Amino acid sequence: MWEGKVTSISITIVPSVVRLTLGSLLLIAPIGPVDAQTSVPPATAAATSPTVTPQYRINIGDELDVFVWGEERMQRAVRVQPDGTFAFPLAGTVKAEGRNVSDISNEIRERISTNYRSAPPDVTVSVRAATEMRFYVVGKVREAGSYTSGTKVNVLQALSMAGGAAEFADLRNAVILRQRPDGSQVVEPVELTMILKGRRALSAGALQRALPTLGSGDVLVIP
Repeated sequence: MWEGKVTSISITIVPSVVRLTLGSLLLIAPIGPVDAQTSVPPATAAATSPTVTPQYRINIGDELDVFVWGEERMQRAVRVQPDGTFAFPLAGTVKAEGRNVSDISNEIRERISTNYRSAPPDVTVSVRAATEMRFYVVGKVREAGSYTSGTKVNVLQALSMAGGAAEFADLRNAVILRQRPDGSQVVEPVELTMILKGRRALSAGALQRALPTLGSGDVLVIP
């Protein structure tokens, strides 16, 4: 019970509370249970939704589980070999490096389909153990060293991971040392000067030539 003079009273009713304003005094009284499902604004719920990420691309050294439904003898773990492939019964040698598991599953199912009179069984491929791709950036960069990534990166992304070019770097004569499956290397020149000049050297639209990417074992050399 309040004592004293009340100069003005205003009442506002909303779905969950009653607001009584007594001059400069604000009282809030709940009038019923709050529905938890409707208490979160749609915008907030959308902001907390999980972010969809691109499918993982298989790297050399990854271990995969291959499951052929209804065929217990064709359920096994395989490892991606240095040449980027693995062998599987009835399917032969399957290229895996740089592909996602859905593509590999579809190829295996298609290859083994000739051994079935009816529709071939479904094939599921999953990553048992992932080995991230490792590449190297050396020369006149701010942070030379080895780097890992779940997917291939282009030369600009690799340069960015190395902190960018250092002073007096000769970006016109950068090269990539490509690692071959047999252990040998191939030299591939790469021109970075035009790209790094941005709009001063490039017109809007698609690049005439895509930026080269680095694979596992490759070395980007900035002289």
